[in-house]
Amino acid sequence: MHGRRRSSIAHMDQWLDSARMRIAAATGVSVEQLRLSESDVKALLDLARVAAHDSGDRTNAPLVCFLAGLALAAGPGARLTEIAEAAAGAKDG
Repeated sequence: MHGRRRSSIAHMDQWLDSARMRIAAATGVSVEQLRLSESDVKALLDLARVAAHDSGDRTNAPLVCFLAGLALAAGPGARLTEIAEAAAGAKDG
């Protein structure tokens, strides 16, 4: 089982690296600026999980992650982990 998980993670990393390079080429943003730290990945995956389960609609997961990215880009000094925690804590209402 661990071998299959490592293979899956390696495939995910390959896919993300390829997507990162395509996005960089399309936007002129450097590949380094698009690199995700381990804490970024954890924050985004946790946010996506909460959004999908709490909202009852899985399509909210990528949308709220995009909103977090917009806030990160627009907010001077903003930190992804704080943005994700705020969004995840926002229950109906």
